[in-house]
Amino acid sequence: MIKRTATALFGLGMLAGLGAVPVAAQPSLGMLDTLARGLWQVTFRDGEPASRICVRTGREFIRMRHPKGDCNRLVVEDGKNAVTVQYTCRGDGYGRTAIRRESSELVQIDSQGIKGGRPFQFSAEARRVGACN
Repeated sequence: MIKRTATALFGLGMLAGLGAVPVAAQPSLGMLDTLARGLWQVTFRDGEPASRICVRTGREFIRMRHPKGDCNRLVVEDGKNAVTVQYTCRGDGYGRTAIRRESSELVQIDSQGIKGGRPFQFSAEARRVGACN
């Protein structure tokens, strides 16, 4: 019965659009909770200027191109050292982000999607560099 319910929820989510499954039914993304809180520097592999982000939950890495807005998510992978999340932001696009944990202060990020009608794709390394101001 549980397996059928989970399959039905997943199917409903896919029919209604990415991320339509209620957040309560989604895995916890616990790996992100193991990341050190503080200021992180994100270094992009394509030469884009590095940026800094204040990490409070680790989930800030999921929607770096959609940091604000009303977004739904679908957890694709929720592992001990890696998570993958697809998300849809009503009226602003969507994305798919994979985050791999190397340590509590170092992660690898791959993300792609659509932001404001334009495609984006990036690969980056994020490293904790200090405390948030």
